[in-house]
Formats: sequence, C-alpha cells, structure tokens
Amino acid sequence: MAKDVYSGPLERIDDTSWRIPKTYRAGMRVDGIVYADDVLIESIRTDQALEQVANVAFLPGIQVASLAMPDIHWGYGFCIGGVCATDPNDGGVISPGGVGYDINCGVRLMRSDLFAADVMPRQQKLVDTLFANVPAGTGQGGKYHFDAAKLNRLMAEGVSFLARRGLAVEDDLAHTEAGGCLAEAEPGRVSPRALARGRDQCGTLGSGNHFLEVQVVDAIFDEPAARAMGLEIDMVCVMIHSGSRGLGYQVCDDALRSLRDAPAKYGIDLPDRQLACAPIDSREGRDYIGAMGAAANFAWCNRQLLMWQARECFEKVFGRSWSALGMRLVYDVAHNIAKFEQHAVGSQTKRLWVHRKGATRAFPPGHAETPPAYREIGQPVIIPGDMGRASWVLVGQPGSMQHTFGSACHGAGRVMSRTAAIKHAQGRRIDVELAERGVVARARSMKGLAEEQPAAYKDVDLVVEVVHRAGLAKKVARMRPIGVIKG
Repeated sequence: MAKDVYSGPLERIDDTSWRIPKTYRAGMRVDGIVYADDVLIESIRTDQALEQVANVAFLPGIQVASLAMPDIHWGYGFCIGGVCATDPNDGGVISPGGVGYDINCGVRLMRSDLFAADVMPRQQKLVDTLFANVPAGTGQGGKYHFDAAKLNRLMAEGVSFLARRGLAVEDDLAHTEAGGCLAEAEPGRVSPRALARGRDQCGTLGSGNHFLEVQVVDAIFDEPAARAMGLEIDMVCVMIHSGSRGLGYQVCDDALRSLRDAPAKYGIDLPDRQLACAPIDSREGRDYIGAMGAAANFAWCNRQLLMWQARECFEKVFGRSWSALGMRLVYDVAHNIAKFEQHAVGSQTKRLWVHRKGATRAFPPGHAETPPAYREIGQPVIIPGDMGRASWVLVGQPGSMQHTFGSACHGAGRVMSRTAAIKHAQGRRIDVELAERGVVARARSMKGLAEEQPAAYKDVDLVVEVVHRAGLAKKVARMRPIGVIKG
C-alpha cells in the first residue's frame, strides 16, 4: 500500500474526535472514529493510516466502529493505534494484523524509594551497569534458557511459572495485566521454528523502539492516584518496553501464511490482503488464538525477567536489595493483543474479541478486571514517549468503556519512518544531543539511536492531552528520562 496523503472524508465530531463515515466505501460495515485534535490530525493525514481505519471497518462481526487512537500511524493491515471489537455470535473474525508481529509488546513501570538526588551522582554508572547486564539488540540471547518442556509450561502458565522459580513475587503477578497469563494460550499450536527462536530470548530487550529507561517523576496531576501507585515528585522509576521477541514474530508470520486463503474459503471480501482473518470458531481462528495467547504469556515473562535483571543492577550499584530499595512494580500493560472481554453494545452486553494494536487497555474505577489495589482509581495506563522528552502514567476512565471498548493510546506514535529518521540524523550524534538534555543513552548501534531520536515521534504530551480531554484516561504523573538503554 502506498503511503500517500489521505484524501477521503473526515467529519469532525467534537474537539477530540473525527469520523470516517461508512458511506465512504461500499463494504464498510461501521464508521471509522479517530481521536485527535487539530494539530495531530494534520500529521495523521500524511500517510495511509486513515485508509487502514476504513479498511478495518470491512471485517465481519465488527462492532460499533473501527477505532484509532491519537498516536495512530501506518502499520501492517491495521494502523498502529487501532482498536477493533468483533462478536463471535455475529460472524466475528480474528485478524493477526489487528495484533501485530510483536505479540503483547507492552510496557511496565517500576517505582523505587530512590530520588533524583540519590541517583544523579551515580547516573552514568547505573546506566552502564544496566547496559552491561540487560541483553539488548537484534537476535540477542540472554542468560535464561528454557528447554522445550519448560518453554511450553512458561507459555501456558505465564508469570506464575517464573514465580515458582524465584524469579517473580506475588506482588508482581498482582500488578500485571491479566495476572501475566492468557487462559486461551495453547503452546501446542506454536510452531517448532517459533519455539527455537524463543529458546534463549526470554529476558532480552530486543531492538527497534524497545527500551529500558531510568526516569524521574517531574509532575503529578492527580495526588490520590499517584499515592495509590506509590509515586512522588523526584522519585526514580524504571520503565521497560519490550514484547515477545522472535517467538512472537514467528507466530504472527506463521498465522499470516496459514490464513492467506482463509478469507476466500469463508466468503470474506477484504480491501487489503494484509487483513487476512478467519472466523473465531474456525480451525484457523482457533489455531491463531491459541498460539497468540502463548506468545502473549512469553512476552509477560520476558518483561518480568527484564525487570528482575534491572532490580539486580540497582542492587549492584546501590548496595541494597531491590526490596529494600522499594522497587515495586506499579503495573504492566499489553499494547499489541486480542482479548476476550465483556462490553456494552447498545442495550446489550456482549463478549467480544477486542483487537488492540498499539493501544492500551484503560479500564475505569470499579471494573472487575482492574486490580484490587487500583479498583478505586482505575487501571494504570502507561504511555511511553520518546527518550528525550517524557512518558506518562494515566488511569482509565468511564469514557473508555462508553466509546473505545476500554482502550486508550499506547505511546507518542511515529511521525518519521526509520529510513527518514536515519537521513534526518546524518552528521549528528544523537547520544551527544541526549546528553545535553541530561539523558545518558547506551545503544548497540548509532543507527538504532538515529531511528529512535525524539524528532521521529509526535509530542507525547499532545497525544496524552487528547486522551485526557476525551475522557478515556486521566493524567496522573509525568516522568522525564535520565538514562536509556536500547538495542
């Protein structure tokens, strides 16, 4: 698909949302709804992501609307920032393009009892220690190796498998979305090639936009919510962004290959072959759901082991145990996943498959799936920005259940392709520029830093403002980076 400026219809709904009417193209079953303000919508128009929002509206069983968050940009099949709910009782389908190649790419935030004054004298030593001890980079393996039997158990059981091996505590499970395990996981549906790729990659950061950041809380907007999460001004936190590594990529690749002929087989007419899908109760649909769940559980274990290694690094640098340093997990959320959830559609309550591709679950106060510790304030929504500006913590609000199937944005969203970012960085040293902002950056390659430079991303503050004003999630705290490691 050519990445041209979108020229289709776009009707304003209010100051934070826009409609692509289902009359735009024959075959659209629902409208497209895009969350953005006047500034963001101009950059969103510059590629074909909005066309992808319209394409998703063709999927059988889609409910209410094809949705896009303000960090929307062009992706494979679905735009990144896309949300789509399908009803199994209405011919609903499952589509790997609605989850993405990096299944359960997600982010977790860990707080500490350390403050900026404690860490800044050891800033460089801390970042160097993290870079030396947390595996990062393309194809990089780590110190945790799992044979076939153990890997299958890990994919079936999720983070609880690690807890029984002393690599997680109960508090970690309680503060991870879905307790770190999808019940739909069926490791037997994961190919030998995917298993081989994942054998030594659990506990590794990977490359691209994945990172481990040391951050400082620089603003608080909701004191009670921040207090419930244990966050204070000037507190040092650690944010980890990674997913299912080569295993998840292979699961998606396998699924797209097996689903290539499924639309024709089931009489599904699609505007884009990248939307390959199958009915949820079909053999092909069940194969993907089982393998996707297994990869999602692998990803939660990956982030758990990354956090465990980060805790060990802080122990080395500060000479105290991670528990004495107060290094407690605030929350872990998935960004690329499909989940079976209960939602109100008109006057009915339905069980739907909610695809979130580059979108975060944002359940409100009182929701049964919001962890007990946060039941009164809403589920934490963790939004990474870029390594030069800021990241955010929000909490889900009732508007997310009313309008977006309990979803919010997942990050800043790219405004430059990786190729364009590399070209933009020619003659510059991104690590030096970051150091001038007070950020110590370590990466396996200068190319990786160039691809992920701050200018390659939208201003996350603008993205968060839209989500906040739309009532999908509420601002709690803002964190600025002081150290980052990347592949």
